[in-house]
Amino acid sequence: MAVGELLEPQDIMFTNFEPKLKNRYIMNIDGINAFLIKTMARPSLESEEVALPHMNVTRYVKGRTQWQPLEITLYDPIVPSAAQQVIEWVRLHHESVTGRDGYSDFYKKNITFNLVGPVGDIVEEWELVGAYIQSANWGDMSFEDSTPVEISLTLRYDYAVLKF
Repeated sequence: MAVGELLEPQDIMFTNFEPKLKNRYIMNIDGINAFLIKTMARPSLESEEVALPHMNVTRYVKGRTQWQPLEITLYDPIVPSAAQQVIEWVRLHHESVTGRDGYSDFYKKNITFNLVGPVGDIVEEWELVGAYIQSANWGDMSFEDSTPVEISLTLRYDYAVLKF
């Protein structure tokens, strides 16, 4: 193409581009209805650094890699009660009445979530392996606020796998 030559519209725009949208996902957690999940974060990881001092310089290499906790928010309707579904999972971790803690084999779950395309096709699939509830917050109440009640969960997991 010569300098000063005009471009045609088909030469400017890349037409085979369909972005993944934040509102197109389905998260599957055994015991919690998928339609109750309002927001979620995608997995993230962080690697420690190891400093290697050598003479007058320092070089760095990667240390341990750790997957970061994942935040999700649930709607809490009257029926089905998300609060009840969450507490059932929590009871597998810890039973408040008896003080008994559960075996990890019972409370750790593998969670999958899919990003879907515009026609409902699965375009990306993640699996969180060994997930459990690190913290749960059933929200606050106020006579001056008429917004829906939500539950916030922080999920800790061993690792994540991007299947496709």
